[in-house]
Amino acid sequence: MHKYMNKELNLCAVIMHSKPGYKAGKKNKIFDNLLNENFTVNCKNKVWCTDFTYMRQPNGKFRYNCSIIDLYDRSAVASLNSDYINTDLAINTLKTALEKENYPKVILHSDQGVQFTSWEFVNFCKDNNITQSMSKAGCPYDNAPMERFYNTFKSSFYNVTSFSNVKMMDELTMKYINWYNYVRPHSYNNYLTPMEARYR
Repeated sequence: MHKYMNKELNLCAVIMHSKPGYKAGKKNKIFDNLLNENFTVNCKNKVWCTDFTYMRQPNGKFRYNCSIIDLYDRSAVASLNSDYINTDLAINTLKTALEKENYPKVILHSDQGVQFTSWEFVNFCKDNNITQSMSKAGCPYDNAPMERFYNTFKSSFYNVTSFSNVKMMDELTMKYINWYNYVRPHSYNNYLTPMEARYR
């Protein structure tokens, strides 16, 4: 069957590559889970979720994406790429979201990654009226909407797109985020796009 599909029909599977290894860092502070898997929110900019994912560059190295979604309508309020999965990427993504949404007082839910528990990130949140909330260690269900966002990110964009260079990867990532927000219907919004649900 494999020989027939590959040679006769010229078909190939989209393969999920193994995740790169990360170096463990020191955690400064871990916060309680304020959501407890309640992901329904009645107004925008009340609860945001965030996380990282990875993309392999044409040169074989990894590039990382940090995104923030609003649980109200599942819109991506910020999304940035970097060669480093570090606190700077987390802070810069949050800063972008805050500037875009006029610095709301919001709950930010994440995992217990060192980028979100670091002294720099914790203080940045405190200085900007951000209340941190965190999933239990090793429990992806505690941040299920973010996991779902990145599942769509990989299946609809990264796994089916070829990149010739980093600039192209970054430009197409932003085009995908725009498509996700303004064009793709979302089942959570009764099949309105995130932006249609946000401003209805």
